[in-house]
Amino acid sequence: MAETSEAKGPRHVAVIMDGNGRWAQMRGRPRLFGHHAGAKRVREVVEACPALGVKYLTVFAFSTENWKRTQTEVAGLMKLFRRYIEKEQRALVEAGVRVRFIGDRVKLEDKLVALMDELELLTAGNDLIHLTIAINYGGRNEVTRAAKRMAFEVQAGRLRPEDVDAETLARFLDTHVLPDPDLVIRTSGEARISNFLLWQSAYSEYEFVETLWPDFTAEEFGKIVKSYAARDRRFGAVRV
Repeated sequence: MAETSEAKGPRHVAVIMDGNGRWAQMRGRPRLFGHHAGAKRVREVVEACPALGVKYLTVFAFSTENWKRTQTEVAGLMKLFRRYIEKEQRALVEAGVRVRFIGDRVKLEDKLVALMDELELLTAGNDLIHLTIAINYGGRNEVTRAAKRMAFEVQAGRLRPEDVDAETLARFLDTHVLPDPDLVIRTSGEARISNFLLWQSAYSEYEFVETLWPDFTAEEFGKIVKSYAARDRRFGAVRV
């Protein structure tokens, strides 16, 4: 039986949700207005995943570089994250969504970390969709933290230096329980990866779209996911 486009589609999609601030400024509103509008799009995209055959969705919510923004915007984003978790918690649990957070939690406020921990625990038994939210995340930071943990294992005698390879390092990454993304989407017209999933996306397909994230609909997401089936992925090999 021939495969459907969904069967050949991406199992894991990662999204760089860019353009919230510009979307708000174009409307004469503060940047936080755009972030609130963008948060609503996350739910729509999550809800679209099962019908598209997408099992894993990873979204880039706040990078290690975003601390450079104004104190007002950063504080507003942290408040938005708390409100999102509190507001969406029940719906995520009931919808069968398993939530994970990746990134360095050390710099995050205790209340937010407690909410993150609670949501991960409450959804631990779900398996319909695996939603991973990257907060205070950076690819270089992640690999650095993984290398440190691996070095401590070597120092403790639990890991031999000669046994260290790419698969070993991957086990120390925040994403060690997730498959690598098949497809990475970036909204807002920017054509860069911004330190997102550097290790994991080595062979990912990329799609850069002009749409600002608050305008990025589930329909547009679906079109991109379905078009993935036409891509020829060789992973460095030559098609004979």
